[in-house]
Amino acid sequence: MRSFDPSQYITRLYVEKGCLDHPYCREIVARSNLPVTLVQDNGAPASEGAYPANLTRGKRDLFLCRNRGRFFKPCPATREYQCCGYHVLSIGMNCPMDCVYCILQAYLNNPWLSFFVNIEDMFGELDRAFAAEPDRLLRIGTGEFTDSLALDDLTRLSPRLVEYMAGQTNGFLELKTKSAVIENLKDLNHNNRTVVAWSLNSPVVAEREELRTASLDERLAAAQRCAEWGYSLAFHFDPVILHQGWREGYRSIIERLFQHVDPDAITWISLGALRYLPHLKSIAGDRFPGSRFFYEEFVEGLDGKARYFRTQRLEMYKWLVDLLCRYASPGTCIYFCMESDLIWREVFGYTPSERGGLATMLDDSLSRRRHLTRKRLVFFQNDIIM
Repeated sequence: MRSFDPSQYITRLYVEKGCLDHPYCREIVARSNLPVTLVQDNGAPASEGAYPANLTRGKRDLFLCRNRGRFFKPCPATREYQCCGYHVLSIGMNCPMDCVYCILQAYLNNPWLSFFVNIEDMFGELDRAFAAEPDRLLRIGTGEFTDSLALDDLTRLSPRLVEYMAGQTNGFLELKTKSAVIENLKDLNHNNRTVVAWSLNSPVVAEREELRTASLDERLAAAQRCAEWGYSLAFHFDPVILHQGWREGYRSIIERLFQHVDPDAITWISLGALRYLPHLKSIAGDRFPGSRFFYEEFVEGLDGKARYFRTQRLEMYKWLVDLLCRYASPGTCIYFCMESDLIWREVFGYTPSERGGLATMLDDSLSRRRHLTRKRLVFFQNDIIM
């Protein structure tokens, strides 16, 4: 059965006047079958009320516009914690799904969703980036400021990105999602240059705090299908949230993950305990008064974000890593997103710098996955011939 398509939540379409004749914009408008309101160039859609009170209504509004800034940037990390050397490809802003803990509520100041239609400029930036550093492996993700696939039935950007990346020798694309919108990935020549990734959480958190997302079973079924299509997979337990019964909850989803998905298909698994900008607490508290996890005890981290106490993070991380290592393939890179060397050493017994750096660890995992895929393909072809 087809799962809920988040793009169907869109009820109003706004288009920047200068984009109206853009072929890709016209394609999306025609596919949407929604009425269009034109917006002056460099203007903005009309919004009802002040941010963030208008965010709930704004998630039904999609603004097709031109990105006048850069599409391709290094991940906005912080020097105080270990970063993986990720690069962000901005395809738009905001998301039709509505997670209580979503940090975009505190980063953005516009309620509507934006999608950038001048993709010829985006691909031009990528061409220049790959040409400028031919000996460097660039890991690229579109899921930093929006969900990578939530609007894909409407935009159909993923086939363009996947087939573009298939022709690159020094880059990988990660499509990160909480949806199960994967049909556009089928039958593509991806050349194993695209990793499809899902955010996972304890069932209690997913049901109560991740609104309008695919169910955990739908996400895992989608991952299984992508593995059958030859894609590498990744999973992100981020944010890990402390709640009553957290051990049982995370054990449940980890066991379900490895019941559905071949461990050898998984390139990496990340862990990151809940952390947030201080003013997110009041924003999310006003929008979701029934949620209680913001009212645990937190301490200010070196990056200015609220974090669980180190002892709590260590307890959760040690338990989760031990469980994941029971099931995961030895070639899968299990790592922390934005944690200190102290945490790394206490949980894993080493720091990323002792393994060549976190970026190298992830690059090595990608290389092992590609090698395994080639071996399986050769075996399959020989089996047919013989």
